[in-house]
Amino acid sequence: MHVIVVGCGRVGSAVARELDSSDNTVCVIDRRADAFRRLGSAFGGSTLVGIGFDRNTLVEAGITPECAVAAVTSGDNSNILIARVARETFGVERVVARIYDPARAAVYERLGIATVASVAWTSTRVLRHVLPALESVDWLDPSARFALVERRVPASAAGRAVADLDAIGVRVTLLARNGETSIPPPSMLLQEGDLLHIMSAGGAVDAIHHYLVSDHGSPS
Repeated sequence: MHVIVVGCGRVGSAVARELDSSDNTVCVIDRRADAFRRLGSAFGGSTLVGIGFDRNTLVEAGITPECAVAAVTSGDNSNILIARVARETFGVERVVARIYDPARAAVYERLGIATVASVAWTSTRVLRHVLPALESVDWLDPSARFALVERRVPASAAGRAVADLDAIGVRVTLLARNGETSIPPPSMLLQEGDLLHIMSAGGAVDAIHHYLVSDHGSPS
């Protein structure tokens, strides 16, 4: 996959290096050429000095509807503008914006733009939105028997019931939709873009991924 990372600060450089190391093509955009030093000598992607919401800059960076865009500059306004240009002008579906203000984040979640907060694990969350197949664990109990994971519902899982996830041995503890979070009843149907917090036995993490991306919703 081709990924455009706008902003080469601590988070942007970490995201770009991780993407570059996992068989993706990456272009990093920043206003300042000296910011690219954070990428290190092993970085194999491309860099571009420019403004991330400028259409010509995005075209030069290789934007297409099939790519992903991560807006992780230091400013909320810039990140939202980048995300909206990518989504509305170029038709990019896989867009994530780093937002410092939680009130703004809720608004843009309602517009279908995935947001992440400014916290220590931001780079991991950005990667999860850009690469939804990334199988990571957010919390593991001391015995390593139970894990809490966060997953975004893809189009392939829309229309399935929360109860169907219970059937594979996991429990949806929270569901965020359009900026609102709730404890979902088993009868609730999933929608594309829902953000799920799922508690599972440690060995069931792979089954969650399979359920969400499978045509049939049952683990092999």
